[in-house]
Amino acid sequence: MALDQYFRDNRDRHLAELTEWLSIPSVSSLSEHKQNTLKGGEWIAENLRKIGMENVQIIQTPGHPVVYGDWLHAEDAPTVLVYGHYDVQPVDPLHLWETEPFQPAIRDNKIYARGATDDKGQSFMHVKAAEALLKEHGKLPVNLKFLIEGEEEIGSVNLPKFVEENQDLLASDVIVISDTGMQEKGQPAICYGLRGLAGIQIDVKGAKGDLHSGLYGGAVQNALHALVSLLDSFRDENGVIQVDRFYDKVEPLTDEEKAAYEALNFSDEALKKELEVEELFGEKGYTSLERMWTRPTLEINGMWGGFEGEGIKTVLPNEAHAKITCRLVPHQDPDEIVELLTKHVEAHTPAGVTVEVTPFDKGAPYVTPYDHPAIQAAGASYEKVYGVPTQFIRGGGSIPIVAAFDQILQKPIVLMGFGLPGENFHAPNEHFHLENFDQGLRVIADYYSTLPEVLKK
Repeated sequence: MALDQYFRDNRDRHLAELTEWLSIPSVSSLSEHKQNTLKGGEWIAENLRKIGMENVQIIQTPGHPVVYGDWLHAEDAPTVLVYGHYDVQPVDPLHLWETEPFQPAIRDNKIYARGATDDKGQSFMHVKAAEALLKEHGKLPVNLKFLIEGEEEIGSVNLPKFVEENQDLLASDVIVISDTGMQEKGQPAICYGLRGLAGIQIDVKGAKGDLHSGLYGGAVQNALHALVSLLDSFRDENGVIQVDRFYDKVEPLTDEEKAAYEALNFSDEALKKELEVEELFGEKGYTSLERMWTRPTLEINGMWGGFEGEGIKTVLPNEAHAKITCRLVPHQDPDEIVELLTKHVEAHTPAGVTVEVTPFDKGAPYVTPYDHPAIQAAGASYEKVYGVPTQFIRGGGSIPIVAAFDQILQKPIVLMGFGLPGENFHAPNEHFHLENFDQGLRVIADYYSTLPEVLKK
């Protein structure tokens, strides 16, 4: 590729810059990191200015701000809107990190840090690809707009309204997002569907305070026991969700999709080895890929209550709490699912306690036909760089804003991911394979370069 030498010559600088950005603890969910999250946005705004982006702004929202910048001088060329996020997940449990999460470390050609692959590393590649094209050619082959937000990890709560109110600012011909993954090492993949998200917190309240288990045990409901009973009612022993009407709008896979997934030769044995488990578990009657990509889920993400210190404290806890999230598939509505979950909780609340349900994190599912020229062109750029055909897959995760982009801007969305399944995003020791950083820069630059001709056809 024409830009190979530029990327080689500037690799150390690019990684030093990425290290600097990754060092900022922009954890959007924790109020203690509010200023750090803002700093993360300010850092990428300044980097956009340095590479030659214009109209760079840090735009306030009711929460964390969005960063915008553009370069709009490519006459008769399409406009690409690049979306990413500068916020990251919390780092707990900290003791499981081999190196400090905000002190990036490179080992075995991987960069370890919170946000390395989700999503600073992947967003950063688009900035550096644009830099290379501007430095080497003095211009871009496409008009380019960047929209980098600070609330993706908390559900992009303020971004849909921002998009709705700024449709002219964000007008484009195609939307490109690098916040997904490849199928496996050396095997590029474009994701054409994502599951949605609906979450609730369950708060159980019993007696007026913690009680002595000897004085009151056997006569008063234990809030933790009540919570366990309630949580156990959500799924049966085969992983089938027991919430009334939960599956009403779930459509079966087409024969074409089933055949495409079988052709991927996905290995359950390899997955067990990767995860270090003896057995897999999921909804009976479906393959692992179908469970992870195309079936809805209900998972307990955390639960707490009672005494957790060293030793024992013989109390009946008066409070217990849990967080639950559901991954949703096309046609399932997050608001409706929250309503169904709430009704289930009300119907299964044990005697002797009161329960409050609080919604959080919502995002609609997304799926699109993958034969659009903009998506096929991305596949061709992958194949040119990686030397193997691109696979078209669904993703089990959620990017809340994708469905909003689809509904509001109504433009094709290209999910060009460069992460790998084992890179521990949302977990300790998150990392990004630098071979995909290097290859990804070339894929993105090639895609920008070929897109004008493709969209003319």
